[in-house]
Amino acid sequence: MIDHVSVGVRDLERAARFYQATLAALGLSRVVTRPATIGFGKSYPEFWINLRAGMASVPSESGTHICLRAKSIAEVDAFHAAALGAGGRSDGVPGLRPHDRVRYYAAFVIDPDGNRIEAVTFPAE
Repeated sequence: MIDHVSVGVRDLERAARFYQATLAALGLSRVVTRPATIGFGKSYPEFWINLRAGMASVPSESGTHICLRAKSIAEVDAFHAAALGAGGRSDGVPGLRPHDRVRYYAAFVIDPDGNRIEAVTFPAE
């Protein structure tokens, strides 16, 4: 249903370093580079970062977050570790999130601009 998403960043090169490391854990790489935007994906840009130099940090109470699908628990773990290693903050350590309808494994991070990004997988057992 959704073709691609984008987030605003204040420093494009800092964000590019963060997302290159973080998204590589999910199999995404930089596929498009333009003066004010960079697209990451597998075969086409699915996740964009857009330069918004005057943007304030995203407020933690905004409630907005983007969730990306991982293939495995190992990918979720790698996503979280890569994000922390690239200057992000944890917003929820990797782990099972059992709910009424669905059981899933996820990790949540906050990028250097305050954007909240999640990686999720749905383990069979």
